[in-house]
Amino acid sequence: MVMKVAPSILSADFGNLLAEIKKAEKSGADLLHLDVMDGHFVPNLTFGPVVLQSLSGKTRLPLDVHLMVNNPEKFIVFFAPLKPLYITFHLEAVKNADDLIRQIKEQGIKAGLSIKPATAVSSLFEYLEKIDLVLMMTVNPGFAGQAFMPEVLPKIKELRKEIESRKLNLDIEVDGGIKDNTANLVKEAGANILVAGSAVFGSSDMKAAIARLKE
Repeated sequence: MVMKVAPSILSADFGNLLAEIKKAEKSGADLLHLDVMDGHFVPNLTFGPVVLQSLSGKTRLPLDVHLMVNNPEKFIVFFAPLKPLYITFHLEAVKNADDLIRQIKEQGIKAGLSIKPATAVSSLFEYLEKIDLVLMMTVNPGFAGQAFMPEVLPKIKELRKEIESRKLNLDIEVDGGIKDNTANLVKEAGANILVAGSAVFGSSDMKAAIARLKE
């Protein structure tokens, strides 16, 4: 399984954001993870489409948009023009996930579903044929720098087993507390995309840090 690393710009230096992104690009990053928080679904507030539009066309990295927001269906119109590779929303934030999956795919964008650590992984199973990515949170969403929650590992294993039993081509992305030691744990559990914030942007050698995560 080819491992991919998606640095989260939440941990980047926003005073030098474009330079930070360019550095990640040159250091072997595969995607650019964008944590969008609304201050309601999660207590923190990050950035909106205006900030991200300023980066449009300035990086070759595919954009990986993670909506940690209430009413995510209202946000698609703002982020679709950026032509991200993925738009991922939380199952807990919607009443009808099917409609939103369809809305995202109609824009030519891959659809992802995410769940909080406390949510049963089986709640995702009815959607696996309809989506392109599952984002498993290994911290409670809302703030960077939280400790990795190992109790999510069995859920990742269960999800990978279900995907393989259905012979689906579906990415499992993991976000939260990803560092060298925890990266190995989630890779063994079946993940193939790692979201890393401080482990990448806080490293003195970004290229080496990304290479270690991919090993």
